[in-house]
Amino acid sequence: MAYSEDLAERIRTHLEGNPKIEEKKMFGGLAFLLSGNMSVGIIGDELMVGVGKDAHDEMVALPGARIMDFTGQEMKGWLVVGTPGIKKEEALGEWVERGVTFASSLPAK
Repeated sequence: MAYSEDLAERIRTHLEGNPKIEEKKMFGGLAFLLSGNMSVGIIGDELMVGVGKDAHDEMVALPGARIMDFTGQEMKGWLVVGTPGIKKEEALGEWVERGVTFASSLPAK
């Protein structure tokens, strides 16, 4: 599955200047890793974002967010945010920041 290069560029803008971020093609999409941990990623034209298990239920209620079930099972702590939830740059930035905050809470790989 291809990923949206437009969305990738928008995410890169939000992550600009963070030397700990690495891009890696994964899952047929693109992942943005912080110290080896995925913070956000792209599948098609949607954003995958790590929010952690504690924030999962609160974050899934936000506009455009839904439970990630990439493997056919719910992946608690991970969400998919569709186009309506990331259309505005401010909203995308907030999701990217949530993902970075989550990834930074994990031990480096």
